[in-house]
Amino acid sequence: MKYRKFGKLDWEASALGFGIMRLPVIGGDSGNIDEPEAKRMVRYAIDHGVNYLDMGYAYHGGQSERFVGRVLKDGYRKKVRIATKLPIPLVTSAQDFDRYFNEQLERLQTNIDFYLFHDLSGRGWHRVKELGILRWAEDKMKQGKFAHLGFSFHDDFDAFREIVDAYDNWTLAQIQYNYMDVNFQAGQRGLEYAAGKGLAMVIMEPLRGGRLTKEPPEHIKRMWGDALCRRSLADWGLNWVWNHPEVSVILSGMSTMEQVKENVNIANKSGVNMLSSEEISTIGKVRTAYNGLSPVPCTGCEYCMPCPNGVAIPKIFSLYNDALIYNDPRQPQDFYRNTDFITKEQRADQCLECGECVEACPQKIAVPVFLMKARALLESE
Repeated sequence: MKYRKFGKLDWEASALGFGIMRLPVIGGDSGNIDEPEAKRMVRYAIDHGVNYLDMGYAYHGGQSERFVGRVLKDGYRKKVRIATKLPIPLVTSAQDFDRYFNEQLERLQTNIDFYLFHDLSGRGWHRVKELGILRWAEDKMKQGKFAHLGFSFHDDFDAFREIVDAYDNWTLAQIQYNYMDVNFQAGQRGLEYAAGKGLAMVIMEPLRGGRLTKEPPEHIKRMWGDALCRRSLADWGLNWVWNHPEVSVILSGMSTMEQVKENVNIANKSGVNMLSSEEISTIGKVRTAYNGLSPVPCTGCEYCMPCPNGVAIPKIFSLYNDALIYNDPRQPQDFYRNTDFITKEQRADQCLECGECVEACPQKIAVPVFLMKARALLESE
C-alpha cells in the first residue's frame, strides 16, 4: 500500500481509505448489513495496508458505527485510525452535540481519531457556529474525547473558504472531487486552498458514487479505447485524483470483495504526478464529452443571479444536469431536498417566469422552461 502525508500530522494515511457506507446488505435493506461478508472485506483491506476508515452517524441506517466497533476487535483497532461525523443537518440545539456524540461513542465502543462536522454548507455552518459548536469541540478535544477536528462539505467555493478561514485548528477537510467535479462545490480551488493552509484533504466520491465506472456511451467508450494506456474505468478515475499532490486519502465506499481487491491493487501502484500528459488529455476529452450530454448548457457564470425571486438557478441546473448525464437522479435529489444546500425559498417552484434571467444569460437559456423540468425530476419520488 502507498501512504501519503496527512496535512500537518506526523502520520501518513493509506492512499485508499474505506468508506463504511455502501457495504453489502441483506434483502435490499441498507440497515441490515451482511456482516460476515462486510467484515471479510474490511479486514482484507486493513490486512493489505488500509489504515483509514470513514463512517457517519446515519450511514447504513445508523448501523455503520456499530459495525465498525465490532469489526475492529481482535487487534484490528490498533491498525487503523477512524473518522466519524456529527450529523449537522439533524442538529437543532446545542444539546444535540452531546446527544449525538455520546450515542456515537456507545455505538463504536472505542475512541474516535477524527471527528467531522458532517455535510456542512454555508447556511449549516452559520447555524451551528451560533450554537457554539467550536467551543464544544475544543472542550471535547481537551477532555480527550477525540483527537482531531474536521468537516465534510457540500456547497460552493466561497462557503468552503469561509469555513476554512473561520478556524485555525482544522486538521482535515473532506470534499467531493473527481475528474468531472473540477469546478463543482469546493472543486480544485478548494482543494488547493485548504491544502495550502495545511489541512489534510480527504476525497469522497472519487468515482461519483460509481457513476464513472458504469458502461459509458459509445463515443466516450471509444475515447477510452483509443488511449495508449489500458486501464479500468475505476483505475482512470482513482488515479486522476491521486495524481494531485494535495490529496491525502481517497475514500471508496466498496460493496463487494471484488471492488476491494481491485481498489487495493490500484492504490498499490498510485502516486503523485504519475499520469502522462497524454493520459491527462484523454481524461479531459472524456470530461468534455460527458459535459456535452448536459441538457442545460449552463456554465455556472451566475449572470442570472441574484434571482429576484430567490431561486438558486445555477445550483438547480447543476443537479439536473448531473441526474441526466449519468441517468441516476438519486444523489441530486438528496442535495435538492437538503435545506442547508438549497432552501425551500430557493427551489424551482419559486420561479415566477419574470424573464430577467433569460435576458441576463450569455447562453440565452430558456431558464423558466428548464426550471420546470428540473423541478419535475428533482422533486419526484
